[in-house]
Amino acid sequence: MEYLQGEQREQTVLFKTCLDDMVPEDNTVRFIDQFVDALDLEEMGFSVLATNGRPPYNPEDLLKLYIYGYMNSMRSSRVLEKECHRNIEVIWLLKTLKPDHNTIARFRKDNPKAIKRVFRYSVELAKNFNLIGGVLIAGDSTKLRAQNSKKNNYNKKKIKRHLEYIDKKLEEHNAELAKADGDQKEQVKKQIKKPKGQTIPSDGLNLRMKC
Repeated sequence: MEYLQGEQREQTVLFKTCLDDMVPEDNTVRFIDQFVDALDLEEMGFSVLATNGRPPYNPEDLLKLYIYGYMNSMRSSRVLEKECHRNIEVIWLLKTLKPDHNTIARFRKDNPKAIKRVFRYSVELAKNFNLIGGVLIAGDSTKLRAQNSKKNNYNKKKIKRHLEYIDKKLEEHNAELAKADGDQKEQVKKQIKKPKGQTIPSDGLNLRMKC
């Protein structure tokens, strides 16, 4: 029986497919790319990650990776690091950049308020493009037949609830990332490393640590 055969891995080709051809035009990563490029991250409050001996990663690229992870339920910086090496969507989104999990985790921990502003801005953007919204109407007790349902209409209270829902989901996502990245373990390690000569209370007495 004959089967479909794949190409030989060692076979060289004359015309190599570019990276952009590997991602469909309607892929979500293209929207993420355009959305983040349109933001003023400095105005949003993002900080630049400093590294020793080499230029830092652009906050735009790390934000794109964060949003991609949020949309695809990737709740670990180590998982996102792996995706940078094997996921063609992420490779396209970051233009083959491969930040390590420590860089990804620091970006999240250093910019919680700025990330929250981005998610709130996305709701405002959707509202401006009439993706969500509403029109004030009045009736005189006349019954009108309509095809609209409660799920398909929005008002100020509903938008407010939607914003609160987004904030809650974002906090849950960050909590899962923090748990997976071991943020609590790092805090415990910092507390254990007490400065030399620091006095600590014990049973009402002040004992000086001998180092």
